[in-house]
Order: sequence, then C-alpha cells, then structure tokens
Amino acid sequence: MVANWLVSLIVSVALQVITVVLTPKPKGSKPKAVVQAKDPTAEAGRPIPVLFGTALITETNVLGFWDKQTRQYQVKV
Repeated sequence: MVANWLVSLIVSVALQVITVVLTPKPKGSKPKAVVQAKDPTAEAGRPIPVLFGTALITETNVLGFWDKQTRQYQVKV
C-alpha cells in the first residue's frame, strides 16, 4: 500500500521534471521596429485618412488594436 503511493509520487515528480525541461523557452525581445511603433487611437470625430497612391501614415484612427507583432515568411524563388 505504501509502495504504490511511493511509486506514483516518484512517477509524478519525474513527469514534472520532464515537463520543465521540455517546455519551450521564451524568445528574445521584440524587434526594434515593433517597439518604436506608435499606438493607434480611437477617437470620435477624428477623421479617417483615405489614401490614393503611396504614403506613410504615422497616426491612425482605428476601432481595435491588439499586440504589436511581426511575422516572417519564407518564400521560395
């Protein structure tokens, strides 16, 4: 009876150690471009810009904004 309890305790500790070892480590800090980006605002009455052609919008008026992130894609040429 005590042996069964001891075996299950040893197995659970071993599985916990394996889980900690195999857990992915957090990646480095966010790229400089993402950190320096300005947060968009959502203000009533503020005009929403309409673009024709190519331009850089530094301040935007949006309805929703979530985490800043970048994605990298690999394209075969």
